[in-house]
Amino acid sequence: MKKKSQLTKAETQVMQCLWQLPKMTGTSADIMALMPDPKPAPTTLLTFLKILTEKGFVRTVRQGKSNRFTALTSRDEYAGDMVKDVKDSFFGGSFASLVSFFAKRENLSEAEIDELVSLIKNKK
Repeated sequence: MKKKSQLTKAETQVMQCLWQLPKMTGTSADIMALMPDPKPAPTTLLTFLKILTEKGFVRTVRQGKSNRFTALTSRDEYAGDMVKDVKDSFFGGSFASLVSFFAKRENLSEAEIDELVSLIKNKK
């Protein structure tokens, strides 16, 4: 599969709405209902959906007088790709360096550190 480009902030908002819908599919009205305020103009939303279709994140199917939009990438898949890009670009591909960076920056509680250690130990 060809590597997809990164989403802009506005495109991510649209995808967040699609990911919330059952089976990650819905009409522009379904997506608009989930958009945060201030909501974009309907034509603006349709422009974003067209861009997302061109980028390969969304499939558009004509149904009667309207279109049905379906996310082709899950939230987990996209998040995983973005984290991998950050790991490779900023931390030399080192997961330990990535985790260390965020552990230092986020002021984790003892419980959060214990949870991370447990997750890592159980991964083996």
